[in-house]
Amino acid sequence: MSAGGHRGSAFGRGAALRARARALGSRRAEARRSEAARADERDMSPALGTGGGPASWRHAVPGGRVALSEPGWADGRWSYLFGSDTSYATAEAPPEGFVADANRRGRGGPTPAVVQGPVMKASVWTWEVPLYFWFGGMAAGGSFVALACDLAGDGRSARIARRVALAALVPSPPLLIMDLGRPERFYKMLRIFKPRSPMSTGSWCLTVFGGLAAGAVGADLLGRERTGKALGGATAVVGGYLGSYTGVLLAATAVPVWSRSRLFLGPIFVATGALTGAAATRLVLAAGGMPADHPTSVALGRVETGAMTAELLLSAVNEQRLGHLGAVLEQGRPGKLSQGAKWLARAGLVLRLARRRAWTQHVASGCFLASALGFRYAWVGAGPLSAEDDAAVARNARGESAARR
Repeated sequence: MSAGGHRGSAFGRGAALRARARALGSRRAEARRSEAARADERDMSPALGTGGGPASWRHAVPGGRVALSEPGWADGRWSYLFGSDTSYATAEAPPEGFVADANRRGRGGPTPAVVQGPVMKASVWTWEVPLYFWFGGMAAGGSFVALACDLAGDGRSARIARRVALAALVPSPPLLIMDLGRPERFYKMLRIFKPRSPMSTGSWCLTVFGGLAAGAVGADLLGRERTGKALGGATAVVGGYLGSYTGVLLAATAVPVWSRSRLFLGPIFVATGALTGAAATRLVLAAGGMPADHPTSVALGRVETGAMTAELLLSAVNEQRLGHLGAVLEQGRPGKLSQGAKWLARAGLVLRLARRRAWTQHVASGCFLASALGFRYAWVGAGPLSAEDDAAVARNARGESAARR
């Protein structure tokens, strides 16, 4: 072999030795860094943002694709989630063993004795949401009262009721926007209409209701009585959805105490809206000089009493159906709010039935308003507690009886 061949062979062996030495040194350096990290508490604070906080809402790469995904959801064509009722269904069955045993067991069957949680993330709604529910129900109830007064021939009370409805609606959009976090989210919900989304239909209902209520009040101020009545009637029709959709919104979630109350939350919230609208209108009329024995005032008092009684009865039946799931309405802060609301409702009913003096009737209306607000906060506050019951969430997802413990 020539000298050049020997030098080339030696050079190759030396390069290989140097590469192995570099790899060994890298592994040793990594081991030293790992030992140092275990010995000392490493600073894990992120360079940007807050640890555990929400990620950036902007796209990292405009128009970028998700890694390891196929267009048209082709990577999920085998999944049992895409059944025959979806456009992603597939005729061929997945090969044996392709779907994990855990997924196969999750398709059905009884709930396991021990459910490993957390199963779902609880809602993060804050104080704005129940207050928004309360004001929205009051606005809807005010529109009902205005329509009833028009039909009864009391035009003055109808005009005042329309103003009460509009005044109650004014805080609703700011409260909703505060809960959404960014004002443009409310605007973006109005870009499309999703009939199957309570949030979408609710946003549109709030907007349409506000336009009709403002138009009705404007017509009253301009002296256009027929236009005001027509717009007031249309406002009451839309108000029927505004007063109930908040209950439907809760029932459309997977939270057990809300989901299992889906047959009652809508009617309960309508009853609350009717009584708050009647109570608010009655107090405004009383402040304007209407005597307590006026037919309109007496009729509104009866509406309050009937709606409050209906809510208490519906709530009692619903709690009986909920079984142990209803315990979250009796525990912690929601339980205190619920009990306080019930006592205020009972006090209002006693004062209303006593009918001794005019001021007792006004205090009864105030008790009903405070009771309705307490019920709203109790219902919203019970949701996170119910979402923490992993076994209840699992049973609810399988459609099992709520009475099972």
